[in-house]
Amino acid sequence: MIAMLGMYDMPEIQQANDRYWQEIRARLGYGPENLSRDLDYWDMWQSPDLLLGQTCGMPYRTRLYDKVNLIGTPDFGLPDCPPGYYQSVIVARADDRRDTPQDFDGARFAYNEDMSQSGWAGPLHFLKGLRFSEMVPTGGHRLSLHAVAEGRADIAGIDAVTWLLLCEHDPLAAKLKVIAKTKPTPGLPYITAQDRDPAPIAEAAASAIANLNEQDRKALHLRGLVRIETADYLSVPTPQAVWA
Repeated sequence: MIAMLGMYDMPEIQQANDRYWQEIRARLGYGPENLSRDLDYWDMWQSPDLLLGQTCGMPYRTRLYDKVNLIGTPDFGLPDCPPGYYQSVIVARADDRRDTPQDFDGARFAYNEDMSQSGWAGPLHFLKGLRFSEMVPTGGHRLSLHAVAEGRADIAGIDAVTWLLLCEHDPLAAKLKVIAKTKPTPGLPYITAQDRDPAPIAEAAASAIANLNEQDRKALHLRGLVRIETADYLSVPTPQAVWA
């Protein structure tokens, strides 16, 4: 069996995620001893051995929703977001004189990958009408933050949960400013293999979150587990990229 929580598993909080998984595993009474961290996401998401994984909303609605079972969506208590929802923060360099999204027409846009809701689809839908002189693929939210901070791009969309974590753990975040936030959309759901009953996993995860120690709760920003219907994920629009 496979358990993998790679969406919010940066090195600085991996020990807290390990303890979170042990809490889930203890309540389930079964599961792999350790979280996997070396698997391809698509292979993991579609594996018949998947016990607990986490995916982004865009892969879920475009390719996975009818191939996996939805367990639930973790709630991170984000301000201005319903429980279980999140948004993208649109960031630019703090010393950039441009202050509104409209000021960045013709700018260079950094994105983690084109199957990301928070780094790609959400920001591009929010910024529709703008044209970009260059699309800068980075391979990760942290790398998008670095691209903007180091002047290789002008603007980027960052997952709001990841932004909180990077503000706590990455000094380069202090070089950026938030110029806007996208409309909230359903957060990153926990999933399991299609032939596996998600109910006991949801119950174990919810109980584990409720019983996290205060240090791990603060590190992971976890507040609870909520049920968001598949239809709510499928209703989120997927935009097309626009270049100048």
